[in-house]
Amino acid sequence: MPLLIGIALVLALLIKTFLVQAFSIPSDSMQHTLEQGDRVLVDKLTPWFGSEPERGEVVVFHDPADWLANEPIAEPNPAQRVLGWIGLMPSANEKDLIKRVVGVGGDTIECKGTGPLKVNGKALDEPYVYAGNTPCTVDEGGQFKVTVPTGKIWVMGDHRQNSLDSRYHQEDKNQGFVPVDNVVGRAIVVAWPPTRWNTLPIPDTFDQNLSAAAPGALGLVGAVPLVLWRRRRAVGRTTAPVTVGNSGVPGSGTAG
Repeated sequence: MPLLIGIALVLALLIKTFLVQAFSIPSDSMQHTLEQGDRVLVDKLTPWFGSEPERGEVVVFHDPADWLANEPIAEPNPAQRVLGWIGLMPSANEKDLIKRVVGVGGDTIECKGTGPLKVNGKALDEPYVYAGNTPCTVDEGGQFKVTVPTGKIWVMGDHRQNSLDSRYHQEDKNQGFVPVDNVVGRAIVVAWPPTRWNTLPIPDTFDQNLSAAAPGALGLVGAVPLVLWRRRRAVGRTTAPVTVGNSGVPGSGTAG
């Protein structure tokens, strides 16, 4: 029996470290996607294979710059410490947050007025935003236009009027961005209570092409019509005495 218990504890510890870990939701910042007291399971395996957070994912991340400095942390009892250490209970000592990724490296995120929230100039339809909230908030920090650096993400809570997320930490050392290295993993399911059981898929609004156009690609797109225009203009000039000579507007017949 002691051997079996030992094996079970080792397996639980390995699962917590490398596969899945349980986390408790301590606040209302992600309502109604996540309610206070929910327990979520977080996929920690995928990042080990080099996968980075994607737009629309709900992720758990280590506090990047004392975002939780003024938040009280409940002191766990000895049993909770042990169970939290092996992953059978959420750890009360870890300073972690949970938010939705709305921007990844290279994206330009913008909030103007009450919204909609825009990613690379494209508006998001956000049915997951807390009922009665607007996608953007008209207050200091709530109006912004930022470009996400490589290796960082921009996160926001679904309860937009009750979430101290990237918007309100633009003065910290990371300018509100969260380093990808701080991400623990993606929340994939609400596991507790049973009445709240649900998966956490990426919302459909993120299926649209939100990628930022690369400057080089834009230059190429712009260069092609210019080259064709010049080529057509050259042809027009060569044939002008024949095809356009009677128009009175030299070159206009083939260069337009």
